[in-house]
Amino acid sequence: MNQTDASRRVRIGAGAGYSGDRIEPAVELAAQGALDYLVFECLAERTVAIAQQARRDNPELGYDPLLEARMRAVLPVAVKRGVRIISNMGAANPVAAARKTAQVARELGLHGLRIAAVTGDEVLDAVLRSHLRFEETGDDVCAYAERIVSANAYLGASPIVDALAAGADIVLTGRVADPSLFAAPLIHEFGWRMDDWNRLGQASVVGHLLECAGQVTGGYFADPGYKEVDALARLGFPIGEVSADGSVVVTKVANAGGGVTEATCKEQLLYEIHDPSRYIQPDVVADFTQVRVAQEAKDRVRVTGGRGHARTDTLKVSVAYVDGYIGEGQISYGGPGALARARLALEIVRERLAITGVDMSEVRFDLIGVNSLYGDTLAACHEAPCEVRVRVAGRVSNPHDAARIGNEVETLYTNGPAGGGGATKATREVLAVQSVLLSRAHVRPIFQFVEAGDETA
Repeated sequence: MNQTDASRRVRIGAGAGYSGDRIEPAVELAAQGALDYLVFECLAERTVAIAQQARRDNPELGYDPLLEARMRAVLPVAVKRGVRIISNMGAANPVAAARKTAQVARELGLHGLRIAAVTGDEVLDAVLRSHLRFEETGDDVCAYAERIVSANAYLGASPIVDALAAGADIVLTGRVADPSLFAAPLIHEFGWRMDDWNRLGQASVVGHLLECAGQVTGGYFADPGYKEVDALARLGFPIGEVSADGSVVVTKVANAGGGVTEATCKEQLLYEIHDPSRYIQPDVVADFTQVRVAQEAKDRVRVTGGRGHARTDTLKVSVAYVDGYIGEGQISYGGPGALARARLALEIVRERLAITGVDMSEVRFDLIGVNSLYGDTLAACHEAPCEVRVRVAGRVSNPHDAARIGNEVETLYTNGPAGGGGATKATREVLAVQSVLLSRAHVRPIFQFVEAGDETA
């Protein structure tokens, strides 16, 4: 541990890029990737809020719904290969996630694992006490107090580093910045200081390249006829081979599908970056402007040049709140005159919603495949399709009115144009997310162990 030998490499695999991602590529990485660490990045802003709702209904839930399946699949090979696991699959309940993982380990006959849960990202009380305003709208957060579901600060790498230093084999967190999940094992293994801004900036580059898993190996990159990618059904997830100076070679398992090229890496570097000179993270303000990308060999791309500046005095907090309900209905029309019948269907529903007094703050009347993405202007340039799907969706203040929207679409079966079929309807609560900036003094992350052999954990 903490060697600084210039020839040493740490190999980190990206086991997931979002909550519902595929599981078998992570098993492939653990088995064939010669990894030191396997990181599962599974948390988005609304994912946390949905997890908070699940925990509200059952205090033993609130972690990623695929946690158990992922752990059952990957733990046997990871333990055999000595691969340590880091993930934000703890979501709204990292301690319960650690307990569930411990249970899975026991059932698999895996003993002696040290499983750590990182907590401290939940900061709703501090947010409400601090009289903050939302960054996006300027609204007073306290005015939303009765509707707020959760407030989670983006933690940095430090509590994960501490857990690794204490011997954790598995670290499960809640809301941690995506690049920090990857920076933490590098800080731990190479003994970097938490104010070594240039190395931390390069670590953010590493994390940003890997955090979306299959995107950088060609998944989101593929575009037939322009950007060909082989064997996408067997897409392999990426490996970062990182040196003590932070430089990284992005690669993958040799027999996996997909590919790692300068182009795939450059596209991922640009993903969700607003200001490449000030990519603000909890650990560092990263500077991507001097990053260099070079193909070394097939499926081996070296990325260098990330830099950084001192971290900010505040942390971003995602505040999720209930923002009404959406009612939706869909129905399909096909054959001669399908588009004309679909347009008539929309007019019928539009008038029916007005007649019945459904009060909507927002509404969409879409013809999927015709105008739902680009509007009517582009649609006018193309021939009428032989099949089209109607979609009506509206935002309302209560679930009763939301249900009425889908019901009106469904009634087109017998009260609308001829030939409608495949009607569906749905009602869902809307969870909106805005951000505030909270002083670091109000955020105190910690970790605790849950042992795999501890039946009382």
